[in-house]
Amino acid sequence: MAGPGRLARYGRSLLRFWSTSLQAELEYPANFWIEAIAVLGNLAGSVFVLGLLFGGADQDPAARLGGWSWHQALVVLGLYTLLDGLTSCVLQPNLSRIVGHVQNGTLDFVLLKPVDSQFWLSARMFSPWGVPGIAAGLGLSLWAAGRAGASWEAWAVGLAALMLVSSAVILYSLWFLLAALSIWFVKIWNATEVLRYTLVAGRYPVSAYPPALRLVFTFVLPVAFLTTVPAEAILGRASVPWTLGAMAMALIAALASRWFWRHALRYYTSASS
Repeated sequence: MAGPGRLARYGRSLLRFWSTSLQAELEYPANFWIEAIAVLGNLAGSVFVLGLLFGGADQDPAARLGGWSWHQALVVLGLYTLLDGLTSCVLQPNLSRIVGHVQNGTLDFVLLKPVDSQFWLSARMFSPWGVPGIAAGLGLSLWAAGRAGASWEAWAVGLAALMLVSSAVILYSLWFLLAALSIWFVKIWNATEVLRYTLVAGRYPVSAYPPALRLVFTFVLPVAFLTTVPAEAILGRASVPWTLGAMAMALIAALASRWFWRHALRYYTSASS
C-alpha cells in the first residue's frame, strides 16, 4: 500500500506533468474557443434530439422518457457531456499514445522511469480542450437538477460526488483495458474510438431503451453506471443496490485494469531485446 510520502510524490509529479502540458497546449489559445463553440454546438444538438424524443417535453411537464421527466433527463445528458470532456482532457491524450510507445519502442523508457508505468501513461498529458465540455456538462446537470427539485443536503451532495468518482473510474478502466491491448494488437486505437461512440448511449436514461439493450448497457457495457446511476444520486433517487453496485463495479474495473496491465507487460518485447 502506498504511504503518505509516496502519494505526495505522485501528487507533485502530477502537478508537474499537467503544468508542462498546459504550457505547451496554451501556445494556441484560439483552440480553446474553437473547442468551446464545438462543445456548445454538440450539446445544443443533443438537447434538440432529446426534445424530439420527448415530443416537446420542455413545454409539457407531464411527459416522460423511460420514467424520467425533461429536466431529469437533462441531468443525464449533462453528466455524459462532463464525462466526454474528461475523456478529451485526460483519457484520449494519454491512452492514445500507448500504441505509439509500443510501436516505436519508447515504452522501454517509460518502464525504466522511477514512477509507476500505469500512472505515467495515464496522467502524463493534460489537454485543456476538454474543459469546456466539463464546465458545460456540470453546469447543465446542476441547473437541471435544481429545476427537477434535487436536494442539496450534505449527504446527497456527498453521495452524488461518490457516484461521479465511481463513473470516472469505470470510464478510465474501460479505456485503459482497451489501450493495454496494444501490447498484442497494434491498431487497437480503432477499438477505443468504437467504445467512445458506443458510450454515446449514456446521453439518455438507460430505462428509455428496450429491455435487451438495458441488460447490455448494465452488465456488458456499464453505461448505466456512467450516467444514469450518478444522475439518480444527484436527483435524490439513488437506491442502495444500485449505489453499492456502482461502487463495486468501479472497484472491480480498477483492479481489473491494474491486473491486466501487469499481465500485458509479461508479453511485451523490449525494443532493446
